[in-house]
Amino acid sequence: MLDFSNKTVLITGSTRGIGRAIAEEFAKYKANVIITGRVEDKAKEVADKLAQTYGVKTLGVGIDLAEPSSVEEAFKKINEHFEGVDILVNNAGITKDTLFIRMKLEDWEEVLKVNLTGTFLVTKQVVRYMTKKRWGRIINITSVVGFTGNVGQVNYSTTKAGLIGLTKSLAKELAPRNVLVNAVAPGFIETDMTEVLKEEIKEHYKKQIPLGRFGKPEEVARVVLFLASPMADYITGEVIHVNGGMY
Repeated sequence: MLDFSNKTVLITGSTRGIGRAIAEEFAKYKANVIITGRVEDKAKEVADKLAQTYGVKTLGVGIDLAEPSSVEEAFKKINEHFEGVDILVNNAGITKDTLFIRMKLEDWEEVLKVNLTGTFLVTKQVVRYMTKKRWGRIINITSVVGFTGNVGQVNYSTTKAGLIGLTKSLAKELAPRNVLVNAVAPGFIETDMTEVLKEEIKEHYKKQIPLGRFGKPEEVARVVLFLASPMADYITGEVIHVNGGMY
C-alpha cells in the first residue's frame, strides 16, 4: 500500500488535465499537495476540493512560470505553509503551434520560457531542501514529441527534448544526495489540448497507436506515483513512455 502521508508534493500546472490527475492520485495516498496554476483562485479551488475529499493538507498558489519574480513570490507562500517540498512534478507547459516558417520569435521564446526556464526556476527552489534532507524526487513531464518531433511544434518539441537532457544531467548531479530525477513522456492523452483536435485528426493519430486509443490522465499519474514511491528507489535519469505503444 502506497503511503505519502509524510511527504509534500508540488505539481506545476495542476488545475486541470494531467497535472490535476497527478494531484488527485497523491491526495488519495495522503500526501500534502500544492496546486499551482496561472490563476490563483482556480488553484485554491482545486486545492480546497482535494482537502475536503481526501482530508489532506493542501495549498493553492498562483504562479507565472515565465516570470522569475512570480516564482519567488509563490515560494514565499509555500514556505509559510510547509517545511519544504519533498516531491516536485514539473508538469506545466504551453503550446504556440504553427509551422516553423510562420513562427514568430515571441512564439518561440514564450514556449521556452514556460516549459524550460520555468522548470529550471521551480527546480532551483526545491533542490537545496532536498539535498539537505538527503531525500527528494523530481519528475519532469516531457512528451513523445520530444523524441519523434511533430509538424507545427518545433518550439514545443524542442522544450520537451530539452527536459530530457535536464533530467539526465540533473540526475547525475543529485544522485549522491539521494535525490532522484526522472521523466515521464506521455503520448496522446485525453486533455484540453487533444479535445480541440478535429475528429479526423484524432482518428489519424489513433491509427498510429497500437492500443488504438488516447490515454487517460490517470494512466500518466500512476506512473508518476510509481517514480515517487519506494518501488522506484533505484531508478534515476530515466524516461518512462506512456503512449500506448506509439513510440
